[in-house]
Amino acid sequence: MTTVLPEARLLRIFTCVVRHQGFASAQQELNLSTSAISTYMSQLESLVGVVLCHRGRGGFSLTPKGEEFHQEALRLLGEVEGFERYAASLKGDLRGSFRLGVLDATVTDASLPLAAAIGVFAREHPAVHLHLNVQNPYELQLSVLGNRLDMAIGAFQLRMNGLVYHPLYREQHWLYCSDSHPLFDEERIQPEILNRQRMVGRAYWSQTELARHGFKRSEATVDSMEGQLILILSGAYIGFLPEHFAQSWVERGRLRGLAPASFGYQAPFSMIVRRGRAREPLVQKFRETLRSQNSS
Repeated sequence: MTTVLPEARLLRIFTCVVRHQGFASAQQELNLSTSAISTYMSQLESLVGVVLCHRGRGGFSLTPKGEEFHQEALRLLGEVEGFERYAASLKGDLRGSFRLGVLDATVTDASLPLAAAIGVFAREHPAVHLHLNVQNPYELQLSVLGNRLDMAIGAFQLRMNGLVYHPLYREQHWLYCSDSHPLFDEERIQPEILNRQRMVGRAYWSQTELARHGFKRSEATVDSMEGQLILILSGAYIGFLPEHFAQSWVERGRLRGLAPASFGYQAPFSMIVRRGRAREPLVQKFRETLRSQNSS
């Protein structure tokens, strides 16, 4: 019986093309011409015996079998990279790629010294290529589960099977309006008044999560804290922001916290890895580095 196992290079080219949604967009990362990429993709399709993607005037898209193949390719490449890192660690030499994901708007958070940890990690392991991805909580979990990320840091209200969650700290959020909102100069604001305001929520919040924060509905949704800040600064909406992220805007007189005694919550931040990968050398080293920076 003949076994069809494409070489890793073909799989990496394929996943890169899918990530960039086309040959031309993948050129720079692969350092290949579109004709060379097309040749490699044809080789891969010939090897597996199915059409994996449509390309042409209609744009790039995966076929149903291509979607399935892509998921398996990501899983296999993740296993291969994990083995390569393990083999390198046997001689004390950490190298390869480390793919880290993080929630947006964390750069101002003193409780998460991520930049300092990355600096230490990069100096101690110069042969490791770091990929940093900013995604929302749902995407971070899916990416770790699918081996597209080695580790992720964020606030995860709904947990997924197959992931291990290591608690880090709790991030304080308050309700804010901007200086162009009608409530900005009001001295005493009752909760029922706030409930009648146009509120911006998170696209990854369920109706239950929204209600937990004191609102029955939202009139706008965003995928990122920057998007949330923009809508609040517009003066048309009120919404929740991390205290550290909003602080500079509060100091400049552009934002004001609303009814902190009634509206506010803490988001529990965790570091997540796929179950079974916690002992991989790069995962262990970065976890140790981040913890050492947190305690210093």
